[in-house]
Amino acid sequence: MEAVLAQLLPMLNAWWWPFVRVMAMLSSTPVLGEAMVPVTVRVLASLVLSVLMLPLTTNAVAIDPISMHGVAATLEQAVIGGVLGLAFHFATSAMTVLGYLVSSQIGFSMAVMNDPINGQSSDVVSALLTMLTIIVFFSVDGHLVVAGVVGASFKAWPLGGGYGPLLLQTVAWNVAWIFAAAMLLAIPIVFATVVVQIGFGFLNRVAPTLNLFSLGFSVVTIFGLYMLSQVVRFVPDHYVRMSGQVLDMIETQMRVAHG
Repeated sequence: MEAVLAQLLPMLNAWWWPFVRVMAMLSSTPVLGEAMVPVTVRVLASLVLSVLMLPLTTNAVAIDPISMHGVAATLEQAVIGGVLGLAFHFATSAMTVLGYLVSSQIGFSMAVMNDPINGQSSDVVSALLTMLTIIVFFSVDGHLVVAGVVGASFKAWPLGGGYGPLLLQTVAWNVAWIFAAAMLLAIPIVFATVVVQIGFGFLNRVAPTLNLFSLGFSVVTIFGLYMLSQVVRFVPDHYVRMSGQVLDMIETQMRVAHG
């Protein structure tokens, strides 16, 4: 029995750390970390990936998982995985913010429906862009990219080596990039609806007897939907480009940590 336990502890020591990091990353990454994906699916996927990554952690520093040092190492792996998954969430969050901006401009902010992806109510435009983002995510093999990043992270931030404040600072400072990217995508629709509203303001001066409130709301909605149909065609390319920028950011952090 003692011989079995002596062989089991090194295997547990090599398997537990990648499981914690992968589980934290899958819980915060887009699509795979949403409420529509059951927790059991994420746990099974984390188990499979952690077994595949055993060669990367077999020669890691031996740490007793039950000791205080093991608790600190577990928190370290959870932070690294969570921050990497949060970085991947930037491109998806930009699409969500874009949906809210467009909905507020074309009058769809009142059309709220139950969103099974986020587990809460959201407007129809955000739900549409989120579903489009999910399709693009799997079409460009985003799930394989996530697995590759978490595997490469064990070389940049090995067990017990820490993660450094630079990783957290870079992710925190790039949060403003979400709003900038969403505003750049929403500018055509916002500008078009403002022009239509200004035109109705001049029309109100010419014909004050018209009920421009009901007429203007319908025209702005129709014109905004037309502009949205033109912008949606470019959303996949923008999403891929933003995901590439996130990958460049992660690669730079890995190069700094490894070098």
